[in-house]
Amino acid sequence: MLETEQKYEFITGDCLTEMKRMGDKSINCIITSPPYWAMRKYDNAENEKEVGNEMDYRDYIKVLTDIFMEAKRILTDDGSLWLNLGDKYNNKALMGMPWRVALSLMDNGWILRNDVIWNQMKGTQSCKDRLRDMYEHIFHFVKSKKYFYNADEIKVLPTLKPKKVNGQMISATGVSGKKYRKMIVESTELTEQEKENAIKALDDTLMKIQQGEINDFRMTIRGIQRAWHSEDTEISGRAKELRDKGFYIMKMGASGFLPGDIWNIVPEDTWRKDSHCAVFPEELLRIPILATCPENGIVLDPFSGTGSTVSAALRLGRKGIGIDLSEEYNKIANNRVKQFANTLF
Repeated sequence: MLETEQKYEFITGDCLTEMKRMGDKSINCIITSPPYWAMRKYDNAENEKEVGNEMDYRDYIKVLTDIFMEAKRILTDDGSLWLNLGDKYNNKALMGMPWRVALSLMDNGWILRNDVIWNQMKGTQSCKDRLRDMYEHIFHFVKSKKYFYNADEIKVLPTLKPKKVNGQMISATGVSGKKYRKMIVESTELTEQEKENAIKALDDTLMKIQQGEINDFRMTIRGIQRAWHSEDTEISGRAKELRDKGFYIMKMGASGFLPGDIWNIVPEDTWRKDSHCAVFPEELLRIPILATCPENGIVLDPFSGTGSTVSAALRLGRKGIGIDLSEEYNKIANNRVKQFANTLF
Protein backbone atom coordinates (compact mmCIF):
# COMPACT_ATOMS: atom_id res chain seq x y z
CA MET A 1 0.00 0.00 0.00
CA LEU A 2 0.95 3.63 -0.39
CA GLU A 3 3.01 5.37 2.25
CA THR A 4 1.60 8.56 3.81
CA GLU A 5 3.18 10.96 1.32
CA GLN A 6 3.22 8.54 -1.61
CA LYS A 7 0.85 9.41 -4.47
CA TYR A 8 1.19 6.40 -6.74
CA GLU A 9 2.71 2.96 -7.14
CA PHE A 10 3.03 0.34 -9.88
CA ILE A 11 3.28 -3.25 -8.68
CA THR A 12 4.56 -6.10 -10.84
CA GLY A 13 2.73 -9.35 -10.14
CA ASP A 14 -0.58 -11.09 -10.59
CA CYS A 15 -3.44 -9.04 -9.21
CA LEU A 16 -5.08 -11.73 -7.09
CA THR A 17 -1.87 -12.38 -5.14
CA GLU A 18 -1.08 -8.68 -4.79
CA MET A 19 -4.59 -7.73 -3.66
CA LYS A 20 -4.45 -10.40 -0.95
CA ARG A 21 -1.60 -8.39 0.55
CA MET A 22 -3.79 -5.29 0.82
CA GLY A 23 -5.82 -4.40 3.88
CA ASP A 24 -9.59 -4.64 4.18
CA LYS A 25 -11.48 -1.57 2.90
CA SER A 26 -8.27 0.21 1.91
CA ILE A 27 -9.20 1.22 -1.67
CA ASN A 28 -11.83 3.84 -2.57
CA CYS A 29 -12.39 3.00 -6.23
CA ILE A 30 -11.39 0.24 -8.65
CA ILE A 31 -11.37 0.89 -12.39
CA THR A 32 -10.07 -1.75 -14.76
CA SER A 33 -10.26 -3.58 -18.06
CA PRO A 34 -9.07 -7.19 -17.79
CA PRO A 35 -7.71 -8.96 -20.86
CA TYR A 36 -10.68 -10.20 -22.89
CA TRP A 37 -11.10 -13.94 -23.27
CA ALA A 38 -9.16 -15.51 -26.18
CA MET A 39 -8.65 -12.12 -27.81
CA ARG A 40 -4.98 -11.14 -27.35
CA LYS A 41 -1.64 -12.38 -26.17
CA TYR A 42 0.39 -9.86 -24.23
CA ASP A 43 4.08 -10.10 -23.44
CA ASN A 44 3.25 -12.56 -20.62
CA ALA A 45 1.55 -15.08 -22.90
CA GLU A 46 3.37 -18.02 -21.29
CA ASN A 47 2.63 -16.90 -17.73
CA GLU A 48 0.07 -19.22 -16.17
CA LYS A 49 -1.28 -16.31 -14.13
CA GLU A 50 -2.29 -14.29 -17.18
CA VAL A 51 -6.04 -13.84 -17.50
CA GLY A 52 -7.73 -14.43 -20.85
CA ASN A 53 -5.89 -17.54 -22.06
CA GLU A 54 -8.23 -20.06 -20.41
CA MET A 55 -9.28 -22.93 -22.69
CA ASP A 56 -12.91 -22.78 -21.50
CA TYR A 57 -14.83 -19.50 -21.20
CA ARG A 58 -16.35 -20.72 -17.93
CA ASP A 59 -12.89 -20.86 -16.40
CA TYR A 60 -12.36 -17.27 -17.52
CA ILE A 61 -15.57 -16.21 -15.77
CA LYS A 62 -14.56 -18.04 -12.60
CA VAL A 63 -11.08 -16.48 -12.60
CA LEU A 64 -12.52 -12.97 -12.95
CA THR A 65 -15.18 -13.66 -10.32
CA ASP A 66 -12.49 -14.77 -7.85
CA ILE A 67 -10.41 -11.68 -8.61
CA PHE A 68 -13.30 -9.28 -8.10
CA MET A 69 -14.46 -10.98 -4.93
CA GLU A 70 -11.01 -10.26 -3.54
CA ALA A 71 -11.34 -6.72 -4.89
CA LYS A 72 -14.61 -6.43 -2.99
CA ARG A 73 -12.79 -7.16 0.27
CA ILE A 74 -10.27 -4.36 -0.18
CA LEU A 75 -12.85 -1.84 -1.41
CA THR A 76 -14.32 0.59 1.12
CA ASP A 77 -18.00 0.06 1.96
CA ASP A 78 -18.89 3.18 -0.02
CA GLY A 79 -16.54 2.32 -2.90
CA SER A 80 -17.19 1.52 -6.55
CA LEU A 81 -15.91 -0.92 -9.14
CA TRP A 82 -15.94 0.09 -12.82
CA LEU A 83 -15.37 -2.89 -15.11
CA ASN A 84 -14.79 -2.58 -18.86
CA LEU A 85 -15.24 -5.74 -20.93
CA GLY A 86 -15.58 -6.41 -24.63
CA ASP A 87 -17.43 -9.33 -26.20
CA LYS A 88 -16.13 -12.32 -28.15
CA TYR A 89 -17.30 -14.44 -31.08
CA ASN A 90 -16.64 -18.17 -30.83
CA ASN A 91 -17.64 -20.56 -33.62
CA LYS A 92 -19.61 -17.71 -35.22
CA ALA A 93 -21.65 -17.17 -32.03
CA LEU A 94 -21.50 -13.97 -29.97
CA MET A 95 -20.63 -15.10 -26.44
CA GLY A 96 -22.29 -12.37 -24.40
CA MET A 97 -19.13 -12.47 -22.29
CA PRO A 98 -19.49 -9.09 -20.53
CA TRP A 99 -22.91 -10.04 -19.24
CA ARG A 100 -21.81 -13.56 -18.27
CA VAL A 101 -19.16 -11.97 -16.04
CA ALA A 102 -21.52 -9.26 -14.75
CA LEU A 103 -24.20 -11.79 -13.81
CA SER A 104 -21.63 -13.90 -11.99
CA LEU A 105 -20.56 -10.87 -9.94
CA MET A 106 -24.19 -10.02 -9.19
CA ASP A 107 -24.78 -13.61 -8.07
CA ASN A 108 -21.88 -13.12 -5.66
CA GLY A 109 -23.21 -10.00 -3.98
CA TRP A 110 -22.15 -7.09 -6.16
CA ILE A 111 -24.83 -4.48 -6.91
CA LEU A 112 -24.92 -3.33 -10.54
CA ARG A 113 -25.77 0.39 -10.79
CA ASN A 114 -25.09 1.14 -14.46
CA ASP A 115 -24.30 -0.56 -17.73
CA VAL A 116 -22.52 2.15 -19.68
CA ILE A 117 -22.22 1.69 -23.42
CA TRP A 118 -18.85 2.91 -24.65
CA ASN A 119 -19.45 3.93 -28.26
CA GLN A 120 -15.99 3.84 -29.78
CA MET A 121 -17.11 5.91 -32.77
CA LYS A 122 -15.69 3.45 -35.30
CA GLY A 123 -15.95 -0.29 -35.80
CA THR A 124 -14.13 -3.33 -37.12
CA GLN A 125 -14.18 -3.91 -40.87
CA SER A 126 -12.96 -7.51 -41.09
CA CYS A 127 -16.24 -9.44 -41.09
CA LYS A 128 -18.52 -9.65 -44.13
CA ASP A 129 -21.63 -11.32 -42.70
CA ARG A 130 -22.51 -9.25 -39.62
CA LEU A 131 -22.59 -5.64 -38.49
CA ARG A 132 -19.46 -3.89 -37.28
CA ASP A 133 -18.52 -3.91 -33.60
CA MET A 134 -18.91 -0.35 -32.32
CA TYR A 135 -19.21 -0.54 -28.54
CA GLU A 136 -18.10 -2.13 -25.28
CA HIS A 137 -19.65 -2.34 -21.83
CA ILE A 138 -18.50 -0.49 -18.72
CA PHE A 139 -20.27 -1.84 -15.65
CA HIS A 140 -20.53 0.21 -12.46
CA PHE A 141 -20.73 -2.06 -9.39
CA VAL A 142 -21.03 -1.14 -5.71
CA LYS A 143 -20.84 -3.09 -2.45
CA SER A 144 -23.80 -1.48 -0.70
CA LYS A 145 -26.86 0.61 -1.50
CA LYS A 146 -25.24 3.68 0.04
CA TYR A 147 -22.01 4.63 -1.69
CA PHE A 148 -19.90 7.69 -2.47
CA TYR A 149 -21.24 9.54 -5.51
CA ASN A 150 -20.42 13.17 -6.22
CA ALA A 151 -23.01 14.03 -8.86
CA ASP A 152 -22.11 17.72 -8.88
CA GLU A 153 -18.61 16.93 -10.19
CA ILE A 154 -19.89 15.36 -13.40
CA LYS A 155 -23.05 17.31 -14.21
CA VAL A 156 -23.45 18.56 -17.75
CA LEU A 157 -24.30 22.26 -17.88
CA PRO A 158 -27.45 23.02 -19.88
CA THR A 159 -26.82 24.73 -23.20
CA LEU A 160 -30.17 26.56 -23.06
CA LYS A 161 -31.21 28.96 -20.30
CA PRO A 162 -34.59 30.37 -19.22
CA LYS A 163 -35.40 33.69 -20.87
CA LYS A 164 -37.92 36.50 -20.66
CA VAL A 165 -40.47 36.77 -23.51
CA ASN A 166 -43.00 39.59 -23.57
CA GLY A 167 -42.19 40.35 -19.97
CA GLN A 168 -42.70 36.75 -18.80
CA MET A 169 -39.98 34.31 -17.80
CA ILE A 170 -40.20 30.99 -19.67
CA SER A 171 -38.19 27.79 -19.31
CA ALA A 172 -35.18 26.86 -21.44
CA THR A 173 -37.42 25.00 -23.89
CA GLY A 174 -40.13 27.64 -23.96
CA VAL A 175 -42.54 26.35 -21.31
CA SER A 176 -44.45 29.27 -19.79
CA GLY A 177 -47.00 27.32 -17.76
CA LYS A 178 -50.04 28.83 -19.51
CA LYS A 179 -51.17 25.57 -21.09
CA TYR A 180 -50.71 23.65 -17.85
CA ARG A 181 -52.74 26.27 -15.96
CA LYS A 182 -55.56 26.01 -18.53
CA MET A 183 -55.52 22.20 -18.30
CA ILE A 184 -55.78 22.34 -14.51
CA VAL A 185 -58.66 24.83 -14.49
CA GLU A 186 -60.63 22.91 -17.14
CA SER A 187 -59.96 19.46 -15.72
CA THR A 188 -62.92 17.21 -14.93
CA GLU A 189 -60.64 14.66 -13.24
CA LEU A 190 -59.22 16.83 -10.45
CA THR A 191 -61.09 17.85 -7.34
CA GLU A 192 -61.20 21.53 -6.42
CA GLN A 193 -58.58 20.93 -3.74
CA GLU A 194 -56.34 19.10 -6.20
CA LYS A 195 -56.70 21.98 -8.67
CA GLU A 196 -55.70 24.45 -5.99
CA ASN A 197 -52.66 22.33 -5.04
CA ALA A 198 -51.64 21.90 -8.69
CA ILE A 199 -51.79 25.63 -9.43
CA LYS A 200 -49.77 26.41 -6.31
CA ALA A 201 -47.14 23.83 -7.31
CA LEU A 202 -47.05 25.30 -10.83
CA ASP A 203 -46.60 28.84 -9.48
CA ASP A 204 -43.83 27.68 -7.15
CA THR A 205 -42.05 26.02 -10.08
CA LEU A 206 -42.34 29.15 -12.24
CA MET A 207 -40.94 31.21 -9.38
CA LYS A 208 -37.93 28.89 -9.13
CA ILE A 209 -37.30 29.37 -12.85
CA GLN A 210 -37.36 33.13 -12.33
CA GLN A 211 -34.95 32.80 -9.41
CA GLY A 212 -32.56 30.66 -11.46
CA GLU A 213 -33.00 27.47 -9.42
CA ILE A 214 -34.68 25.50 -12.23
CA ASN A 215 -33.84 25.45 -15.92
CA ASP A 216 -36.86 23.57 -17.29
CA PHE A 217 -39.84 21.48 -16.23
CA ARG A 218 -42.69 19.27 -17.40
CA MET A 219 -46.04 18.78 -15.66
CA THR A 220 -48.23 15.69 -15.87
CA ILE A 221 -51.90 16.02 -14.93
CA ARG A 222 -54.24 13.13 -14.21
CA GLY A 223 -56.71 12.47 -17.02
CA ILE A 224 -54.73 14.55 -19.54
CA GLN A 225 -51.25 13.02 -19.67
CA ARG A 226 -50.18 9.58 -18.55
CA ALA A 227 -47.27 8.57 -16.32
CA TRP A 228 -44.08 8.41 -18.35
CA HIS A 229 -42.99 4.81 -17.80
CA SER A 230 -45.90 2.90 -16.31
CA GLU A 231 -49.39 3.45 -14.98
CA ASP A 232 -49.01 0.60 -12.50
CA THR A 233 -48.93 2.18 -9.04
CA GLU A 234 -47.22 -0.92 -7.63
CA ILE A 235 -44.05 -0.31 -9.64
CA SER A 236 -44.17 3.38 -10.58
CA GLY A 237 -43.80 6.11 -7.99
CA ARG A 238 -44.92 8.68 -10.59
CA ALA A 239 -48.10 6.73 -11.29
CA LYS A 240 -48.81 6.60 -7.55
CA GLU A 241 -48.19 10.36 -7.27
CA LEU A 242 -50.57 10.96 -10.17
CA ARG A 243 -53.24 8.84 -8.51
CA ASP A 244 -52.87 10.39 -5.06
CA LYS A 245 -52.19 14.06 -5.91
CA GLY A 246 -53.60 14.41 -9.39
CA PHE A 247 -50.33 15.74 -10.84
CA TYR A 248 -46.56 15.66 -10.66
CA ILE A 249 -43.82 17.98 -11.91
CA MET A 250 -40.47 16.89 -13.34
CA LYS A 251 -37.87 19.61 -12.75
CA MET A 252 -34.51 20.10 -14.44
CA GLY A 253 -32.10 21.90 -12.15
CA ALA A 254 -30.17 24.92 -13.36
CA SER A 255 -26.92 23.37 -12.08
CA GLY A 256 -27.06 20.80 -14.88
CA PHE A 257 -27.91 17.15 -15.33
CA LEU A 258 -26.09 13.85 -15.02
CA PRO A 259 -24.45 12.39 -18.13
CA GLY A 260 -26.21 9.57 -19.95
CA ASP A 261 -25.12 5.95 -20.11
CA ILE A 262 -23.81 6.13 -23.68
CA TRP A 263 -20.31 7.61 -23.91
CA ASN A 264 -18.96 8.62 -27.31
CA ILE A 265 -15.19 8.37 -26.91
CA VAL A 266 -12.60 7.32 -29.49
CA PRO A 267 -10.42 4.48 -28.08
CA GLU A 268 -6.99 5.92 -28.94
CA ASP A 269 -5.45 7.98 -26.19
CA THR A 270 -3.39 11.06 -27.01
CA TRP A 271 -0.61 9.31 -25.12
CA ARG A 272 0.53 6.39 -27.35
CA LYS A 273 4.25 5.66 -27.05
CA ASP A 274 4.09 1.99 -26.09
CA SER A 275 3.58 -1.53 -27.40
CA HIS A 276 0.33 -2.12 -25.51
CA CYS A 277 -2.52 -2.91 -27.91
CA ALA A 278 -5.52 -2.10 -25.68
CA VAL A 279 -5.15 1.25 -23.95
CA PHE A 280 -7.81 3.09 -21.97
CA PRO A 281 -8.31 6.66 -23.19
CA GLU A 282 -8.03 8.86 -20.11
CA GLU A 283 -11.26 10.65 -21.05
CA LEU A 284 -13.08 7.37 -20.35
CA LEU A 285 -11.87 7.52 -16.75
CA ARG A 286 -12.92 11.07 -15.93
CA ILE A 287 -16.54 10.40 -14.90
CA PRO A 288 -15.82 7.27 -12.82
CA ILE A 289 -13.01 8.96 -10.90
CA LEU A 290 -14.73 12.32 -10.30
CA ALA A 291 -18.05 10.73 -9.36
CA THR A 292 -17.02 7.76 -7.22
CA CYS A 293 -13.63 8.49 -5.68
CA PRO A 294 -13.28 11.24 -3.07
CA GLU A 295 -10.49 13.79 -3.44
CA ASN A 296 -7.16 12.32 -2.36
CA GLY A 297 -8.77 8.87 -2.34
CA ILE A 298 -7.07 5.81 -3.81
CA VAL A 299 -7.90 4.41 -7.25
CA LEU A 300 -6.73 0.88 -8.04
CA ASP A 301 -6.37 -0.75 -11.46
CA PRO A 302 -5.65 -4.50 -11.06
CA PHE A 303 -4.84 -4.81 -14.79
CA SER A 304 -3.08 -1.48 -15.22
CA GLY A 305 -1.18 -2.01 -18.48
CA THR A 306 0.66 1.19 -19.33
CA GLY A 307 -0.90 3.18 -16.53
CA SER A 308 -3.86 5.12 -17.96
CA THR A 309 -5.97 4.73 -14.80
CA VAL A 310 -3.20 5.81 -12.45
CA SER A 311 -2.32 8.72 -14.73
CA ALA A 312 -5.94 9.91 -14.83
CA ALA A 313 -6.30 9.51 -11.06
CA LEU A 314 -3.27 11.70 -10.41
CA ARG A 315 -4.39 14.39 -12.83
CA LEU A 316 -7.77 14.49 -11.08
CA GLY A 317 -6.34 14.86 -7.56
CA ARG A 318 -6.48 11.23 -6.44
CA LYS A 319 -3.84 8.65 -5.63
CA GLY A 320 -3.28 5.63 -7.85
CA ILE A 321 -2.10 2.04 -7.68
CA GLY A 322 -1.54 -0.13 -10.72
CA ILE A 323 -0.92 -3.88 -10.79
CA ASP A 324 0.32 -5.69 -13.88
CA LEU A 325 2.13 -8.92 -14.67
CA SER A 326 4.34 -7.16 -17.16
CA GLU A 327 7.50 -5.53 -15.86
CA GLU A 328 7.84 -3.82 -19.26
CA TYR A 329 4.41 -2.21 -19.02
CA ASN A 330 5.08 -1.03 -15.48
CA LYS A 331 8.31 0.62 -16.62
CA ILE A 332 6.40 2.39 -19.38
CA ALA A 333 3.69 3.42 -16.89
CA ASN A 334 6.26 4.80 -14.44
CA ASN A 335 7.95 6.82 -17.18
CA ARG A 336 4.58 8.08 -18.31
CA VAL A 337 3.58 9.34 -14.88
CA LYS A 338 7.00 10.81 -14.08
CA GLN A 339 6.59 13.18 -17.01
CA PHE A 340 3.98 15.19 -15.12
CA ALA A 341 3.77 13.90 -11.53
CA ASN A 342 6.26 16.38 -10.09
CA THR A 343 4.17 19.29 -11.36
CA LEU A 344 1.05 18.04 -9.53
CA PHE A 345 2.25 17.62 -5.95
